Amino acid sequence: MTSSRTLLAATDFSAPARHAMERAALLAKAHPDTLLILAHVVSSSALDSLRRLIGQGATALEARLLEHAERTLNEQAEHLAAGHPCAIDAVLTQGSAQTALVRLAEERHADLLVMGARGMHFVRERLLGSTTERALRTSRRPLLAVKQRPHSPYRRILAPVDFSDHAAVAINAAHAWLPDADFVLLHAFEVEMESTFRLAGMDDSQIHQYRIQARSAAQAEMEAFIGKLRVPASQLSRQFVHGAATLRILEQEQTTDADLIVMGKHGRSVMEELLLGSVTKHVLAHSSSDVFIAGQPA
Repeated sequence: MTSSRTLLAATDFSAPARHAMERAALLAKAHPDTLLILAHVVSSSALDSLRRLIGQGATALEARLLEHAERTLNEQAEHLAAGHPCAIDAVLTQGSAQTALVRLAEERHADLLVMGARGMHFVRERLLGSTTERALRTSRRPLLAVKQRPHSPYRRILAPVDFSDHAAVAINAAHAWLPDADFVLLHAFEVEMESTFRLAGMDDSQIHQYRIQARSAAQAEMEAFIGKLRVPASQLSRQFVHGAATLRILEQEQTTDADLIVMGKHGRSVMEELLLGSVTKHVLAHSSSDVFIAGQPA
């Protein structure tokens, strides 16, 4: 017997947000006991600016703006339910998008937060960091950043792994939502101090031997890592590539024809425990595919 789940999909009424809602509805439809919550956050700072600019006349205008937002949200919920039969709850709230969504995800015990990778104010987000990225920094919930309009369920997932617990948590969380998808486990390895060896004039054949050793060590770690996963062996494949992870992940995304990338929120680095992992941040910004990110449970 499956337990009930809650999906929280955020919308600012932009096209990327509509794609995120459609993807969330597909996931909810695949899990019949799932409640899909559509949430729109009305900016409290924008309302404050309105009151300062207009003064006494702001109250009536504010009421009309809130009414319009609620009507638009309900219309989108009805349209979504017509195409994807599932339980949908529409929630209108106020605050900053990041803070309000993270709070709502906690209050409603959301199992997954679904957002468009980019919102309505694309240029501003490039300068300040997207709401999705800011939510990732503070939320403990898994997050799906949607970049593509959904046409079918995810089938082929690229999962870059550094053998950390964060990576295992992310893969297991994604598998729980996508039990039929295949996972390509990708590990990018490098030889420690390879550039120093080259500067010192080390022979290429010796460096090649170090690469062979690094690959063998990675293969052994991969088998131990797979023991942490709940994905059936028949749905797993392994790939090892030499080079920087930030470059190789994006290359393999195209090579493997992946339609989703699954990553841990942090890596092995102690400093990355304080920040959104640098590799994860790079992939979130530059990949073509949707990105599913999760971290170590609290």
